[in-house]
Amino acid sequence: MIKTKLKKAGKFVDLSRLRNFPISFLAIALGLIGFTLAWQKAEQILELPFMVSGYLLYFSIIVILVIFIIYLLKLAKYPLEVKKEFNHPIKLNFYPIIAKLFLIVSIIYLGLNLTISKYAWWMGVTIQFIFTIIIMSSWIKHDKFEIRHINPSWFIPVVGSILIPIAGIKHFSPELSWFFFSIGIFWWLILFTLVMHRVIFHQAIDDKLIPTFFILFAPPVIGFIALTKLLGGLTPIGNLLYYFGLFLFILILFQYKLFSKIKFYLSWWAYSFPIDALAIGTFLMYHETKLEFFKIASWGIFLFLNLVVLLLVIKTIRAIKRKEICIEEAD
Repeated sequence: MIKTKLKKAGKFVDLSRLRNFPISFLAIALGLIGFTLAWQKAEQILELPFMVSGYLLYFSIIVILVIFIIYLLKLAKYPLEVKKEFNHPIKLNFYPIIAKLFLIVSIIYLGLNLTISKYAWWMGVTIQFIFTIIIMSSWIKHDKFEIRHINPSWFIPVVGSILIPIAGIKHFSPELSWFFFSIGIFWWLILFTLVMHRVIFHQAIDDKLIPTFFILFAPPVIGFIALTKLLGGLTPIGNLLYYFGLFLFILILFQYKLFSKIKFYLSWWAYSFPIDALAIGTFLMYHETKLEFFKIASWGIFLFLNLVVLLLVIKTIRAIKRKEICIEEAD
């Protein structure tokens, strides 16, 4: 019955392009919901004289629902294409974004509606655990992976585990949050080593994956936020994570010539969520230390984030109009 309704709804979608609707569209949803959270924290900590996060929340949820519906249409119409994406060594890593969406919504609703926050958190935890087992099992089997496949997008499945404690300490025993935090942090260390080995000693990463370099600094910054929430304040380990993430951000900015040469791909949305995380982490540093440096840094990163998201939205709308996305891609 559901499949029939989805097929009827498909009349309103260009089915000739639906086949190539990629799971990486979820990166747009992640960037926007993270942007919403960044605005919410900016309003609270920087004491902005106007409120935007409420409107961004509704807009982000609408975008998320539209992407979900279109992908369900693809699942109903082209199930083999979805299966192909799920078995792809790189595209597989985008499916756990679903868990991260629930987890970030849970964080946003902590101060708005604790019941919604709790249900969203449990959904995120459940989905995150399922995808963690599935993806790590596929890594262990090692029947399709080559060194050329690894890139910073492989951090996506583990970052969800690091996110869990941020709202988790309000909804359940902290031991569960520590469980997921340990999974995320230790796997991040392993994957970071593998990614750097691939970057330094093997062939260059494809142009369309170059924006994923921004993902490098997301796990340590989110780890800093989670650890601060778990322990109730700043800690030496937390500071190490934040400053390492900040250094990676600065290092990547110095590679601006590399990023300026590539044409627009959906992977450009990899710029957004890591900067969301860095902005929120810097807000937290300012909140905890009250140092003027972090206030200035918070404003600088926040303004930079807004410019990046605005650019991404314009580029994406333009690409959609020109039909430059949802096209056949080489594996």
